[in-house]
Amino acid sequence: MNVAYLLVNSAGKYPDRTAIISEEKHFSYKAFNQRVNRLAHAMKQHGLKKGDRVAMMFFNTYQFAEVYFAAVKSGAVATPVNFRFVADEIEYIMNHCEACFFFFGKEFEETIESTYDKLSEIKYFVCVDAQKNGFAHDYENFLSSGKSKEPEVDAGENDPCQIMYTSGTTGKPKGAVITHGNILWNLYNTISGREDQSGEISLIIGPMYHTAGLNNHFTIQVALGGTCILIKKFEPETVLRYIEEKKANIISGSPSMYNILLQHRKLNDFDTSSITKCTSGAAILPVEIKEKLLNIFPKANGVYDVYGCTEASPTITILNGKDSFRKHGSVGQAVRFLQAKVIDEDGNATPPNQIGELICKGPNVMQEYYKDCKATKEVIKNGWLYTGDLATIDDEGYFYIVDRKKDMISSGGENIYPRELEEVLFGHPAISDVAVVGIPDDAWGESVKAFVVLQKGMNMDKQDVIEYCKKHLASYKKPKAVSFVESIPKNPSGKVLKRLLKEL
Repeated sequence: MNVAYLLVNSAGKYPDRTAIISEEKHFSYKAFNQRVNRLAHAMKQHGLKKGDRVAMMFFNTYQFAEVYFAAVKSGAVATPVNFRFVADEIEYIMNHCEACFFFFGKEFEETIESTYDKLSEIKYFVCVDAQKNGFAHDYENFLSSGKSKEPEVDAGENDPCQIMYTSGTTGKPKGAVITHGNILWNLYNTISGREDQSGEISLIIGPMYHTAGLNNHFTIQVALGGTCILIKKFEPETVLRYIEEKKANIISGSPSMYNILLQHRKLNDFDTSSITKCTSGAAILPVEIKEKLLNIFPKANGVYDVYGCTEASPTITILNGKDSFRKHGSVGQAVRFLQAKVIDEDGNATPPNQIGELICKGPNVMQEYYKDCKATKEVIKNGWLYTGDLATIDDEGYFYIVDRKKDMISSGGENIYPRELEEVLFGHPAISDVAVVGIPDDAWGESVKAFVVLQKGMNMDKQDVIEYCKKHLASYKKPKAVSFVESIPKNPSGKVLKRLLKEL
């Protein structure tokens, strides 16, 4: 079995059901599948072979969906590119993965053209609404040259399906090689843990160049014959309008996205009662935000908290909606077909509630990092994926992420976990967003610094923040320094870029 089967199966069962809504365009499963087939045949006619890399750089649009499944149906390896990358970063990714096709949106044509001469491996550039006599083929003309019949898919579960480049929060991005089998097992795990149903209408807001957006939010809906509303750019009013007009059932996002949505001045002007499932991932979801979400989505049975990483395709644990308050702070239990545990520095499983590193093992764990044996051996040991996340596990098998191992602050011999402080500070009514990092300290090695974003119209000073922390935490954990900022830097998946904060 392979990922291409998911679309073929749904197109056969639900040909007239709406598969894709992308801005003003609607595609049935039959129409979407036929366009994918045409594109797959067009690439093969231009020399695409099994195992070749096909790069794509789009916002969340129907063209992304078409290129992805066309690559899969061709036996190629889909390689999504972060649409926020600049020319030098694009050059690195393209030359590292050795892509031979590069599809992209017209918004990126100028940037890609500026690095055109350095992308020596690419044979064909294909752009949406490409300029005449430009360096790229026009997308629609290229697609229309292919046949609409089903191509023969020469791909099995052990064959690579994706190279998903990590966010690159430190150093150069690494390309996680994810197989067809990895994605299918992730599909089984996530559908089971989130209790997904056939034929739902889902907002695809997170970028699809990320494993959560592509494998969890988009591909699951295709597999279940659901409708995917592709959100090109996150704008709160656009999301609210789609919920009301299209009667969307599922919304997924990061805490920062939900925070922005909940603060929108027109929030109460829209009917959001169609939402029956709300999922969160990428970072801590404060209990205050959970409560507000369930107020605007009254039919949602709690909030599903999904924890994972690119290297696990991505799902590792899921907190069921009904447990979202009973087990607040937890990311849930390990998904059905995956082993997970917390280990100490000697590799032994920790007792309940003791901090260690979370590791996991299962058929959704990536094959390797592309062309990087050293990095692969550092994170996969005896089949176990070392996540780099510090966690605890309770008596019922529920995991709690404490922090990133590299973000832990060591001050005067005490270990301080930024996430704990962030959870406390999120509880202050004047604080909209916060991030905590360790900074060099001559006396203590490191000390705590908090970067705080205030709610509009609210005021606090440094001492207010420190005193609030002292009320809720041991004194040694309180921040010594506080900076008030307009926003916290984050990558597109919603993870805080603490490296940038430390540089400040």
